[in-house]
Amino acid sequence: MLSVYEGFFSGGARIVHSDVVRGLAEGGQSHRVLSIHGEVHREATRQRMEDDACYRSLTAGGVGVTSLGRTAGLVDGSVAASVFSGPELAGTARAMAAADVVLSLKEQPLALLNQAGLPRRPVVVCLHRSDPQGQGPALDELRTAIADGTVAACVCCAESTRAAYEAAGVPAELLHVIPNGVDLLRFRPDAAARLAFRASLGIPPTAPVVVFAARYAPMKNVPLFLRAARAWLARETGGHVVMCGAGMTPANPALAADLELALAGDPRLADRVHLLGVRHDMEAVYAGADVVALTSVSGEAAPLCLIEGMMCGAVPVTTDVGDSAAIAAGHGFVTPPDPGAVALAWTAAAAGRAGLAPALARSRERFSRTRMIAAYAALLDRVHASRAGGRPVAATDEL
Repeated sequence: MLSVYEGFFSGGARIVHSDVVRGLAEGGQSHRVLSIHGEVHREATRQRMEDDACYRSLTAGGVGVTSLGRTAGLVDGSVAASVFSGPELAGTARAMAAADVVLSLKEQPLALLNQAGLPRRPVVVCLHRSDPQGQGPALDELRTAIADGTVAACVCCAESTRAAYEAAGVPAELLHVIPNGVDLLRFRPDAAARLAFRASLGIPPTAPVVVFAARYAPMKNVPLFLRAARAWLARETGGHVVMCGAGMTPANPALAADLELALAGDPRLADRVHLLGVRHDMEAVYAGADVVALTSVSGEAAPLCLIEGMMCGAVPVTTDVGDSAAIAAGHGFVTPPDPGAVALAWTAAAAGRAGLAPALARSRERFSRTRMIAAYAALLDRVHASRAGGRPVAATDEL
């Protein structure tokens, strides 16, 4: 198997896909990864492939990772993004020739895989968003790959993804739903980690804590989150807010401007907002929180932050985008995109955390990494067998 990435940069889709690839390799499949970019500048953050946690996890697990070596920032819709040199195409052809099946992490790498002259291999496209029309030329690349018979299947991480791509014209028989899962041994309630994380930030053991784990991007609606944080911190005088992800640092001028606008420079509020940037110990961050918040306005499918946070005992509070409401159902709160409503839900979630703990515990198997990887393995086996026998792959729900 060969997986093709647009690049290694912070984000839930890359985390999930890299975990799947490592799990499939652990199960006996042979996997390699080809990254189009070796360095990416996004969310006011320079992200080198070799520094990325997913890259390190894959290589530590014996999965070979190579790159075409592109270092420019990612610019959606740019002409250069779909123009590849002879050496780049030759390297891609060598990588594809050694594979039986190619996985495309989202539809963006299809700009490379659709180039003429590359080996013909069945491609499985892994879709992780609920806004295909917002993907610009990448959606056209997906349609092109489907039309010429290259795409054997599309994995949708959520029901909202399947519905959105079917509405965008992707044939229903190509769409297979495999919900996201996480490592339940890593993501679990941990009292010691909770205390240690809080102590590292000077947060009292009993203080209510809201965590916002997201990259700095318009779809995440950071201004809404910060307006809700202002209302909540003003009422919860002992509360703390933790923000982590690419661009969630004081060095990001856009975030600094958002904070100034939302908090008006009030030190009583600003001193209780912790900007942590990219973290590689998210299990500790979530264990230290009472609430995991999401205020996204679009694009989300099955947000990894909600699942990881829930599995660590944090109560999810989310806007209704993608499958977020279905994930939080019975475990947390769904709010309108209103800062006052969001802040009130955080208070209710923190107060009700102990009462919701049994429901969170009962949901663990539903969000298992083991279940997810087994479903991917079964689909890839069917794709390989079907192409070898000249048969189509029947669409199924992988539960």
